Amino acid sequence: MKPLQNRHIGAFALIAPLLIFLGLFFVWPLVTILVESVSDRAVATALPMTKKAAAQWRPGSVPDVQLQSAFVHDLRALEDQLLGDVVRRLNSEQPGFRTLMSKTVSAIRKQDGEVDLSAIDSRWTKAEYWRVLIGALAPYSVRNLLAAVDLERDPSGSISSVAGGESANRAILLRTIFISLLVTCALLGLPYAIVLAASTGWLKRVLLGAVLLPLWTSLLVRTAAWYVLLQDRGIINEVLISLGVISKPIPLMFNRLGVVIAMTHVLLPFMVLPIYSVLVSIPPNLMPAAASLGARPLVAFWRVLLPLSMRGVTSGALLVFMAAIGYYITPALIGGPNDQMISAVIAFYAMGSANWGMASALGIILLVVTLALYVVYSRLSEEPPVAS
Repeated sequence: MKPLQNRHIGAFALIAPLLIFLGLFFVWPLVTILVESVSDRAVATALPMTKKAAAQWRPGSVPDVQLQSAFVHDLRALEDQLLGDVVRRLNSEQPGFRTLMSKTVSAIRKQDGEVDLSAIDSRWTKAEYWRVLIGALAPYSVRNLLAAVDLERDPSGSISSVAGGESANRAILLRTIFISLLVTCALLGLPYAIVLAASTGWLKRVLLGAVLLPLWTSLLVRTAAWYVLLQDRGIINEVLISLGVISKPIPLMFNRLGVVIAMTHVLLPFMVLPIYSVLVSIPPNLMPAAASLGARPLVAFWRVLLPLSMRGVTSGALLVFMAAIGYYITPALIGGPNDQMISAVIAFYAMGSANWGMASALGIILLVVTLALYVVYSRLSEEPPVAS
């Protein structure tokens, strides 16, 4: 028993560094993002006495004197920085809270003792303002997750779509999926992989090197190269004009065409290599056998080669799509305002407005889509069972 136990301890010691690495750099960040996406502690932290007194509040009614007194006490002791966090949180759900809170805090700090909130502003007699305030005292909320897909809770608590023009997260997410599908459906990977699998000698080495070379180059460098190539006076337009194909430059920059071209080049290896790995495992005598039975080349390809290579095509397509939906640098440099993908919105919320909750919620939505695709990819990549 003891030697077996020692072997188990030794085996665990060998994989312990890997487990620690995965926990620190994969599991912990994901858990942090998930918690941040549902965390809503700004109001609860700033108004502790209000939170305690709100336990007896009945939705739809104006709070009693005890709750209003606790709210006044919290506002008197509130620091300006925390007040700003509270105002931003409340005003994002109920417009008008910014002016209401500013007016109320200013009046409270000029008075001592009890304060009549309704005398300061009549909006404090309306139950909807108290509903938003007390609802924001909960430490966790799905508000950001709903807003990430343009949903919200109405006054009755039901989930509904936000008013038109207030948010575009759903449209940008659909645009991200559409651009990713365009890049995935670019019909370059399969013919390239077929030529690569059929080649030999120096030609095969050149073709394989052309596929692998982008993987050895920085993404930023590759995108910058396309930035130079696709300009109105870039190499592509200059060559086409000199050959007489076009009379004036084709707009290839700051539009969707440029984004698709640049992303297709960057992600092409992820399509070619899975297909190539499947093609080289197909017996080379199948196509000649189909031809000897009277099948034309196109029919032999459609009935023999394509079905056998579909596993590689599907795996490559899923790999490309999963990588494309998270792209940021290439659309940001090559695309226009209507070509930015969801990663640009996440970057804006994280660095532009410091709204970490919303950035985390969008990241979670993107993660869910990626994980769903990964599950599909894993199922399709499984070896078929061998018949006994």
